[in-house]
Amino acid sequence: MHSYHLLADDALVTLLKDGDDAAFTEIYNRYWGKLLAIAYNHTKDKSSAEEVVQDVFTNLWNRKHSLDILSIKNYLATATKFTVFKIYYKPIKKRELLFEKLNIVSFQSDEEKIDAKFLHEYIHGLVEQLPEKCRMVFKYSREAELSIPDIAEKMNIAEKTVEAHLTKALKSLRISLRHFITLSIVTGMIIFNKLF
Repeated sequence: MHSYHLLADDALVTLLKDGDDAAFTEIYNRYWGKLLAIAYNHTKDKSSAEEVVQDVFTNLWNRKHSLDILSIKNYLATATKFTVFKIYYKPIKKRELLFEKLNIVSFQSDEEKIDAKFLHEYIHGLVEQLPEKCRMVFKYSREAELSIPDIAEKMNIAEKTVEAHLTKALKSLRISLRHFITLSIVTGMIIFNKLF
């Protein structure tokens, strides 16, 4: 029998994918308080924050068999922010739009800012979880905008190796992002296309 409180996060996720109730309980106990703090920071209401966290964990359990998570900590933190956005920000913005039909551009701009912020934070977290060389290649390519030959020279590796690392990084990010592109289609596609 497992001593679940001694297990690393990745071991718990593996057990969770197999439907292990105790692994789920350990993840819940390990991260519930942290997620509640994140949710409360956005909602400023304890019962609303608890509702958000409950929703996050319910979704985690319901999707346990299809999980592909590099970091459960980042996954849960981002899921919490997205749930806050989905439950609280969007309805508020929609109500405002009904009363301020002439302010449509401002509404879209505010929503896009929230979408971009959450998605950027999540992608940054995913990038930081990549293996070191994959992470370096990705950052040189997407942040420093270096070409493959320039990256190869800077890292003192073959161009084919740079291409392999970049392909691996992009594949990993795409798989993880597939589970989280739940924000507005327009903003999501704009950011996704810029990155990939």
